Amino acid sequence: MNHEVIGSCSPQRGPIGPLIGRAGDLQRIRDLLGIGAQGGALLLSGEAGVGKTAVLNVLAEEAHAEGARVLRAAGVEFEASCSYSGLNQVLFPFQESVCELKAPFRDALRVALGFENGPAPERLVVSNAVLLLLQTVAAGAPLLVIVDDLPWLDRASAAVLGFVARRVTGLRMSFLAASRTGSRCLYDGGALPEYRLQPLDEESASHLVSTRFPSLAADCRQSLLVVASGNPLALLELPSTLATRRGPALEQVPTVLPLSQRLKAVFGCRFIGLPQPSQRMLLLAALEGVGDLGVLQAASRQANDGYDFDDLAPAERDQLVRIDEGARRLRFRHPLIRSAVVEHSTSGERRAAHAALAQVLVDHPERRAWHLGEATLEPNEDVAALLEQAARTTLRRGDAEGGMRTLIRAADLTPNGPDCGRRLAEAAYIGAESTGALPSAQKLLDDARHTATDPQESLHSAAAAALLVLNGDGDVDTAHRLLVCTIEAGTHAYDAQDKALTDALHTLALVCFFGARHDLWQPYYRALEKLTPETPSILSALGKTLSDPARTAAAASEELDRLVEGLVGTTDPVRITRTGTAALYLDRLGSIRPAAWRVVRMGRGGGPARRYLSGLILLCIDDYLTGAWDEATQLADEGVRLCKTHGYRAFAWYFEYVQAILAAARGEADQARAMAERIIRWATPRGAACAAHYGHHAATVAALGSGDFTGAYRHATAVSPAGSLSSHVPHALWVAMDLVEAAVRTNRQGEAADHVRAMWEADVASISPRHALLMKASAALATTNNDEALQWFAQALAVPDAEKWPFDFARVQLAYGERLRRTKAKDQSRGPLGAALSTFEHLGARPWEERAVAELRVAGYDRRQPGTSKTHTLTPQELEIARLVASGLTNKQAAERLFLSHRTVGAHLYQIYPKLGITSRGMLRDALESLSLLETEQ
Repeated sequence: MNHEVIGSCSPQRGPIGPLIGRAGDLQRIRDLLGIGAQGGALLLSGEAGVGKTAVLNVLAEEAHAEGARVLRAAGVEFEASCSYSGLNQVLFPFQESVCELKAPFRDALRVALGFENGPAPERLVVSNAVLLLLQTVAAGAPLLVIVDDLPWLDRASAAVLGFVARRVTGLRMSFLAASRTGSRCLYDGGALPEYRLQPLDEESASHLVSTRFPSLAADCRQSLLVVASGNPLALLELPSTLATRRGPALEQVPTVLPLSQRLKAVFGCRFIGLPQPSQRMLLLAALEGVGDLGVLQAASRQANDGYDFDDLAPAERDQLVRIDEGARRLRFRHPLIRSAVVEHSTSGERRAAHAALAQVLVDHPERRAWHLGEATLEPNEDVAALLEQAARTTLRRGDAEGGMRTLIRAADLTPNGPDCGRRLAEAAYIGAESTGALPSAQKLLDDARHTATDPQESLHSAAAAALLVLNGDGDVDTAHRLLVCTIEAGTHAYDAQDKALTDALHTLALVCFFGARHDLWQPYYRALEKLTPETPSILSALGKTLSDPARTAAAASEELDRLVEGLVGTTDPVRITRTGTAALYLDRLGSIRPAAWRVVRMGRGGGPARRYLSGLILLCIDDYLTGAWDEATQLADEGVRLCKTHGYRAFAWYFEYVQAILAAARGEADQARAMAERIIRWATPRGAACAAHYGHHAATVAALGSGDFTGAYRHATAVSPAGSLSSHVPHALWVAMDLVEAAVRTNRQGEAADHVRAMWEADVASISPRHALLMKASAALATTNNDEALQWFAQALAVPDAEKWPFDFARVQLAYGERLRRTKAKDQSRGPLGAALSTFEHLGARPWEERAVAELRVAGYDRRQPGTSKTHTLTPQELEIARLVASGLTNKQAAERLFLSHRTVGAHLYQIYPKLGITSRGMLRDALESLSLLETEQ
């Protein structure tokens, strides 16, 4: 089969054979895509005119000829604000197949595509629906999905198709997208493997010109090759600018312009050479965006301006557009043609075309509203209201950026009055709270205030302003005062169904948390008491778990249970992250991990940046607490980068805290101290006491690890003084045992005892098993009575599920072993010391690992090679446990094999280690091999 090079519309028409100079590229792309085999995904990039579309066309034709199903879509600049318009192109042939999906997926997809109204579908549900639908299609024949001009694809479609692309391998599906080099799109950062299409080499470029323009003079040919620099479209189009044809001579083409601009000028010359009715019809098609022939024909009749559908013929003959009769679609042969058409039109011509399109798109309210907005110059409340409705639909579909843009346009067309400021304020709030567009949000907020007729700030305006204050150089008190004044002076009547009010209250809770002071939370409590008909559960829970958890968190346990249960299957990032925030100080982050990962995956696929950050924060902190330190490091690094990208400085400290406390626990004390001090320096002048407390916590752990117990005491008491858990200082809970240990090691027994008393009075053990572990261990550390201490340690380590927090658990084991050794119970000390050492080695907690090794040495064990010390006979059960654990099984897995509890397995290991003369599970394999050799020799 012969394939004509795309862009060929020079004097000699007709096929010229396969793509010149692209055989190697085509083969490599075929191999990477795995069409008809395992499948694959690829991003094809290259400069404008390098032949990306030509390559897509060849691959599509070849795949079709080999029996594959080919689905195509193309991003359109003028459709980029219409959510799921690109997805509609891909799935248009399968409207009936959508109905065959199971109800949740079918309903979500039909709403997303605009086929019916309904609750806002979650992005992940839509993504899975598309994946299931395409899997069904691929079951009958291999499937190739092609997306051209990816940067112009609407964001919602790009996110869904990106989700699909990352999962095609092994499903007989292949995904190929094309994007101009340097264009920002969903796949920036390597989400898909990229193949960069290079310009033609000198030999191929010369062959192409000689084949297509055999009569071109040698000097002109050489000039053409120099100017075009191997760009196929330039090689084929620039000859039409020679003096013997239309336009300027080739030598007059300004070489300092980017190539795309020169080509756009070429296309413009050809466009203005068309009859006037053809120009008008092309403009209509360029602005309509989809290429729907029915819409174009109806709009041309509606315009009644002397042109109709037949006037496309000259453009077809000149190969500016092509008509796909089967799909009933018009397609521009190159995106630059579309751009040239729009650039060579007047504003009046564009408005007339938009108006004609709006008149015929009555069944597509979002597109109709957008066209009306573009056709309208003067303020028009009817059009503004339609745009606001369209923005609501867009937001319900999960497209925060699209909703923000549409609200801005609605505000532009709003007559003077409160609605203009209200719409701008909501757009600003969306920008600050969801999309990560902080600079835009600030400008929108300024505009909202400038246009407001009511001197009283709106709720969304105040919430946006508070978030911007936190992320800028402002302070917590300013943000708090702004929110409280607006909430208390509002006309909302404390209606719990008022979204603007609940959004403002959530922002207020965040500000109060940042400030970590009793007085800041009082207006929040007053507002909750006034809400009618009842306080939303999440606001109520936050008022207990995030404000003063030492005293009120336990009371919210059942409320949190219901909130967590409600997360099953949900993909609403706002609901997930707000529930996760409420779970933080109850140590319940593990219960929301699956939902938090859904938020992170949505964020990586283009979802709201602010929620993406929140999901990462929840996972990072849970990873630190539960011992998944390598993953915590990776996610914290990702969070820091994301904060820098989007300007969320007020949230970067969460990730810096995780980085700092991990460095502290791993023995990188200098790095940990420097990072902690950076957090404290940022937080202190802004009144963000909570962030400073997190920094002091990291510095406390660094000091404990390096043996600087005086420094540890100083930093711990900077969070909460000895003898009290400061009111509305959540992090006082997390440094409580650190403070007690530092006090004991600096001979402050009285302060240590006072702090344990405060922990008992607050009943922190009722909050979670971790806090029960830490409280009882603190009592053991603080008492001078050895018998009491050993009893407290035993009770602490017996707390159900306490081992879920391995670093804390191992620290208590270490302290228990130290106390046993000091009471001359050296043999008994080896079990907890060896178990603690094993955990510290696994985590990489070097300072504590070294302490455990030193204690074991004093207790009579050194770390000599297994087999050089006397071995002791293991019981049959101990031997079986040792073998299973040495094979790599966890305590839990070994317990399941032997029908024991994992605690029983752990207890046996305490006995096994000293019998074999080892101190960790990592030494088990060698010890068992040595024991076997000794038995053989005997």
